Amino acid sequence: MKPNLTHPGKVIITVATTGGLHGREANPALPEQPKEIIQNFRDCYNAGAAVAHMHVRDQRGVTTADIDVYGEVVDGVMSGCAGMITQVGNGIGLRYENPNEEGKHFTLEERMNLLNIQPVPDQLTLNLGTFHFEHKNSEFLFYNSKRWNAEFVKGCRERRIGNELEVYDLSHIQNALDLLERGVLEPPLHFSFVLGIKGAIPATPQNLMAMLDAIPEGSSWQVVSIGKHQLPLSAMVLAMGGNIRVGMEDNVYYSHGVLAVSNVQLVERAVRIARELGREIASPDEAREILHMPKAPQRRPS
Repeated sequence: MKPNLTHPGKVIITVATTGGLHGREANPALPEQPKEIIQNFRDCYNAGAAVAHMHVRDQRGVTTADIDVYGEVVDGVMSGCAGMITQVGNGIGLRYENPNEEGKHFTLEERMNLLNIQPVPDQLTLNLGTFHFEHKNSEFLFYNSKRWNAEFVKGCRERRIGNELEVYDLSHIQNALDLLERGVLEPPLHFSFVLGIKGAIPATPQNLMAMLDAIPEGSSWQVVSIGKHQLPLSAMVLAMGGNIRVGMEDNVYYSHGVLAVSNVQLVERAVRIARELGREIASPDEAREILHMPKAPQRRPS
């Protein structure tokens, strides 16, 4: 949906609690183990987050592609957060066996294997372009060809998993439109504009507006802004009628030089700003309706 400043509608808040890159060396409050991640999502759900964006770690705190660990977190959120949208990040992240060494990226086979997570998550992200991803002392080619994405979307459809389309540059939006024209993707589309990643589009209002102008009418959208850009761009997006993502995957600070004490602190601030701007917060059920998703299955709370 393009900006509607008169009737902007309810805002969907996504929280990305953990991420697949930095760990507790960046912020000691970042959750790493499944029970910690689940509890963080539950706290953020109670604060107003409707979407749980997931990455997981092994027992050492190292980013992992283990679908059993993913399944534990998905199940924990489904059981304790009625209707909250479970969303797994397809890029997975980087393995840092030693913080001083270069991180190892995950293979296409490991990423494709996310289709086999049980219980099945509501969404898997789709990364719409290949680019050089930079983090700390690591640089690698983040490979996302149209052919591979088409195969991944086919697997998602077979399992009735939705897709959130992550675009890191303007060309990535065109890649999504090409897949739409070929019938691989079906409307309406839901975009995440990722701004501020090294190697991708810079986080500026001008770039945000250019990306917004490029998506089809009827699309829903949110902004994922990194580090110091998260607060100002999120406030701009809230005023424009868009949706936002917050959390320690994207930003470990609450203010300049001050670490966030928790993920819920970041969600609570987003809720306050949204309401000051006249935006009400979408519940998980309302978020599902806005995103044209099926209702959540009924589950007993744990």
